[in-house]
Formats: sequence, C-alpha cells, structure tokens
Amino acid sequence: MCGFVGFWGFGTQVSSIAHKISKRMAQKLTHRGPNDEGVWFDKTIELTFVHRRLSVIDLSPAGHQPMLSSTGRYVIAFNGEIYNHLKLREKLEKYTNKTIKWKGHSDTETLLEAIESWGVKKALQQSNGMFAFALWDRKKRVLCLARDRMGEKPLYYGWQGQGDNAVFLFGSELKALKIHPSFNDNVNTGALSFFLRHSYIPAPYSIYTDIAKLKAGHLLILDEKHFRQRTLPESLVYWSLVDVVLAGVADPWQGDDEAAIMHLDVLLRTILEEQMIADVPLGAFLSGGVDSSTVVALMQTQSTRPIKTFSIGFHEAGYNEAVHAKAVAKHLGTDHADLYVSSQEAQAVIPKLATIYDEPFSDPSQIPTFLLSKLAKEKVTVSLSGDAGDELFCGYNRYLIAKRWNNMHLVPVALRRRLANLISSFSPHQWDRLAMWLPGSALHANFGDKLHKVASVLESQTIDELYQGLNTHWLEPEKNILNGYETPNPFSNSMPNLTGLDGVQQMMVQDALTYLPDDILTKLDRAAMAVSLESRVPYLDHRNVEFAWRLPQSLKLRRGQSKWILRQVLNKYVPKELVERPKMGFNVPINTWLRGSLRDWSESLLSESRLKQEGFFNSDPIRRKWAEHLEGKRNWHAHLWDVLMFQAWLENERAA
Repeated sequence: MCGFVGFWGFGTQVSSIAHKISKRMAQKLTHRGPNDEGVWFDKTIELTFVHRRLSVIDLSPAGHQPMLSSTGRYVIAFNGEIYNHLKLREKLEKYTNKTIKWKGHSDTETLLEAIESWGVKKALQQSNGMFAFALWDRKKRVLCLARDRMGEKPLYYGWQGQGDNAVFLFGSELKALKIHPSFNDNVNTGALSFFLRHSYIPAPYSIYTDIAKLKAGHLLILDEKHFRQRTLPESLVYWSLVDVVLAGVADPWQGDDEAAIMHLDVLLRTILEEQMIADVPLGAFLSGGVDSSTVVALMQTQSTRPIKTFSIGFHEAGYNEAVHAKAVAKHLGTDHADLYVSSQEAQAVIPKLATIYDEPFSDPSQIPTFLLSKLAKEKVTVSLSGDAGDELFCGYNRYLIAKRWNNMHLVPVALRRRLANLISSFSPHQWDRLAMWLPGSALHANFGDKLHKVASVLESQTIDELYQGLNTHWLEPEKNILNGYETPNPFSNSMPNLTGLDGVQQMMVQDALTYLPDDILTKLDRAAMAVSLESRVPYLDHRNVEFAWRLPQSLKLRRGQSKWILRQVLNKYVPKELVERPKMGFNVPINTWLRGSLRDWSESLLSESRLKQEGFFNSDPIRRKWAEHLEGKRNWHAHLWDVLMFQAWLENERAA
C-alpha cells in the first residue's frame, strides 16, 4: 500500500523548482508510504511522478517506485495490491512462451509485465486486487490513470492554473495536490450540496472546483493533444458493476441452498487465501457481527497460528460491540486485542479529522474507525475488514423498509400522508418513551428519530424517491447554501437502467455505486492510511461480487432475516447465539456529545456571526436545528455533524 502524486506540465517553473515541489508533495503522503520515496520526471515532456511506499510485498529495493517496465516503455506509480500476481506471472510466462527474468517478487513488476504483454485494459481485467495508479506510455506518449473495480483506493485529478501556469494534477490525496503553486482552492458549492445531503461527496466530484475523483472501474487516458488543449477526455469503463448485476440477475444460481452455501464458503476461503499473503504481520478487524466474524472465522481455518484480531469498545450503552467481538475471538481462538475508549479519547480524534479526510466527510463512524486502525497498527501492517457484506448480501435496515414498501406503496398516498402526520404529531422523545413498552425490535437507540425518518418517506411514490429520502440528511440542501446549487446527481439523474430488478436490488446497486466507495471505503482507506496501515476488503473480490449477484434474493433476505446465506456459512464456525443480535452499526454518541462536552466547540463553529462572515451557509436553519438539539426537542446530530465537519475542514484549510 502506498501513495502517489504527479503533475504534467511544470507551468512557469523550471525543472529544478518542479523537482523541489515534488519532494514537498511527497512529504504530504508520508503516512501512506513511510518506508521509501521515489521521484521520476522527464523535463522534455514536463511530467513528474512521485511515490511514497508502504512495503508489504517484496520489501527489497526491487519494489522501489516509480518503476520502469523491463523494456523501459512504461513508467508506473502504483498504490494497492494485486492479490493474484503470482498466478499472473505463470500466465504471462505461458503467454510469452519464455521464462521471464524477474527483478523481484513485487506485484507492481507483475502488473507492468502484464501491461507490456496484454495492454492496459486486458491487464486490469486479468488482475484481482485493489489499486489506483498513474502510467506513462513512453512509446505512445499517453498518460493513463486507473482505479480498481469497486473503488477501494482513491484517485483525484484535474487541470489547475491558467495559461502558462496550467498543469494537470493527479494523486492519491488532495493534500498532496494542494502543494502545487497552480492549485486553486475554490470550493465547489454543488459538491457542498451533495455533502449536506449525504455526508460525503460522491465521485466524480470533489470539494474543489475542477478537481474530480476517478470513478471505480474506470480508466482515464490523456494524450498530448489533451495536454496542449488543456482538456479532459471521457473516462473509459473496463469493468462495470451494472453489467455484472444485470448478467447475474439474468443468469441466476440454479443449485439448491446447500450447494450455494458450500460454494460461497469455498469461494471466500479461496479469496482469503490470496489476501492473507504479505511479507509483514497481518490481522483483521473484528466487531463480532456477521460480516467480520465470517472473515475472521475463515481466516483462522487457513492459519496454523492464531489470527491477530482487533476491536474497539465504548462504555456508553448501545455503542459497545467489543464484548461480542471478544466472545467470537475466544471461540475461534484468535490472538485478540480490544481497547475501551473513553469519550475524551474519542473526541481527541476530532481535530485530526479534517487532515485525515482531506475534504468534508461526516460519517461519525470515522472516529472509531481511526481508533481501531491505530490499535491494529501497533501489532500489524495489514488488516482485513468485513466491509461490503451489507451491500452484497442485503444487510442494511433500509432494505427491509424497501421490502415492506413494495406493499405499502399500494396504499393510497392520502392514507399514507395521514399515517405520516400521525407519527410526526408525537415528538421523537415521546416515541422513545413509548418504545420502552414495545417488544424487542423497538428497543434501538434513537427509536423516535428513526420513526420520524420513516414518516418522512411514507409518501414516496417510487423506489428512487424512497432511497433518496432514506439517505438524505438536509432536504433541498442548496437552499441552505448561499449561491448554492446541485450538479447532476449520481443518485438519480445519471443512474443506469435497472429494469428487471426489484426495489431492494435497485437500492443495493445504488449503495454499491455510491455509498460504498464514497463513504464506507473512503472512511476505511483514510483512517487506515493515516496510521500507515494497509486495509483489505475480501468481500469486494470481483468473483464474490459476481457470485453474490447471481444469488436469488431469497438466499440473501429470508423471512425478515438479512444476509441469510452469509449467516449459514458463519454458522459452520461460530454458534448462532454469539452473533445473532440487532444490527448496531459502528458509531459514537455524537448526539449527547454535542449537548455536553462538544457544546462549546460546536457553538464556536456554528455561531451566527461566523456563518455569515464565511459566506457559505444560510445561518437561520442551522441555528434553529442547533437550538432544538440543545433543548432536546429533536436529535439533529446528523445534520449538525455535516455542518460541523465542513466548518472544521474550512478552518483547517485557512490555517494551512
């Protein structure tokens, strides 16, 4: 795992100054690659590659980057892992019908040789891994940027500067791009609208004007004509999740339940066998839930030594999964470490968030994810996680809502409106008090707020409206932003045709295209890399994604139980009673913190005078929600955390 940054065009800088700029850029990525640094530049074409290396596979100098291919045609700066690279070496030797003289055993060298033999697109289609890279073809004189199939690794790019100062910037993190003197830090208020709506900024947008994120499964190829004209080509798809989904639904799994369970078991063990290869200590995050417990259980079956596992605990009721993780770890016999974190220790992370995430990001689980990564880094360099189980095997509560909505939407809108008004006539606090007398499923944290959320979507007339409503914080966010607007929305305007999929499946696809890469994987990558920890997500192996989408929905959601087939695999290794419990999520009590220890900090960022002076937000709705939250009338913590994370990011920007 590593980080890279680069620029095409020196602008008005001479090459010697450009080299100094590149060294400063590299320093901003030290956390992504603490073990080695490399710079390659060609002043004749004004192109610079900068690389920072976290050594995981081939710790020798043979893995140094930027790396040249054996013929010298290609130069690459690579971030990620190609898990099947040893098998690719065997394929390449058969393809070329010769024994290749490898310099080392790094996957970067393997990828370069694959590109030499097959070209970029086929090499990527043959590769199984997580990655982002920049590649210069010295023969065709084109620059290629690429990102892995599901978007595990980040890649930003865009033209910055004007006239002679114009340069094309690209790299793993915005903080490195910002070092270049041509960088323009104008805030994209359209992206800010997305952020208020969803708590993250979806690809292809970023918080900055004219800086984009490359979409998952895409290639961007710039030639010298683009360079001269300062233009951008359309990105190219080399692997499409939508195509996989439609193909899977059209050709569903034909075996019985037991055959499907066995196939998934074998497939996941095969994937984990590949992803457990490393030349450094390796472990896994363990929450005690279905997804991570399955990963750890299958890892332990393939290891002769106890797998190192890690969990974070909180003392607040309703937020602590560490006790469940410890029970699973004890049953499996892992080498388990857990850390109970106080509110003060968790809140001490907050000042670091703007630097870690580089652009506004307000999923509160960013805090425990960083703490968990920090704990794991004390003992390992690579850690596997159970992320993406929900998106692939139907795990989120909103899917259950969508399932019920299939019947509810047949009820006349007028009647649904009356029900919504009835729910809203009682405050969330009143519903919370009532929940104490309701059966077990109602005893969830913030029951009243969740019920109000359901009321807000009862009038939805399409599955897209329902999805938008369930995944929206600030309604019509552009009205809360001064000079605000919303750019074409990747959640609806540009969504692919999903005809043939039921409502739940459509939600799962939208989550996998947006929420998964831009929230879940962003959170994991930035938190882990902030402490120089490589994170791997085995469920995102494309073979598992393709198999999951061939499975009938009845194998994922059965009799109201989510992730049914994954639970059956886990039941072979862990007793049901250790993992069967209501879904908790990986969160922290932001709502109470804002009324207590974070109140003064929040007030300073949300003061009316500050909001007006900075000129981004309409202060009235923010101040109104802040007052209602403090008084306990509503839990507006999600909305307020969005604004607070932008304000903290802006403060960090101006202090830099």
